[in-house]
Amino acid sequence: QVQLVESGGGLVQAGGSLRLSCAASGRTFSDYAMGWFRQAPGKERESVAAINWSGSSTYYAYSAKGRFTISRDNAKNTVYLQMNSLKPEDTAIYYCAATGRYGGIWSNKVDGMDYWGKGTLVTVSS
Repeated sequence: QVQLVESGGGLVQAGGSLRLSCAASGRTFSDYAMGWFRQAPGKERESVAAINWSGSSTYYAYSAKGRFTISRDNAKNTVYLQMNSLKPEDTAIYYCAATGRYGGIWSNKVDGMDYWGKGTLVTVSS
């Protein structure tokens, strides 16, 4: 089992920044690729960004490219999502997820993830 706990959400004005963190415990963190997903009210959960086990390969959804940066610190068992130039449409619950089924390669599929955190709310006001 892998336990994931997100933090760093909150209320921010449009154009502002937030840094989300996800602390992992329970298994060897570097065995897992990690991802950030989000779910807005009335919408399906969607991938935002993903990172492979070492941090050498990343994926960004089109909506996140150029504004968000995913990174990880395997020594601290933590994955981060730096979000800049936030927009009201970024408002959602943000979830951290881990997958161990692809040999450390990232996945951007909701059903490709094995473990999920409980989420942290990000609200961007206009």
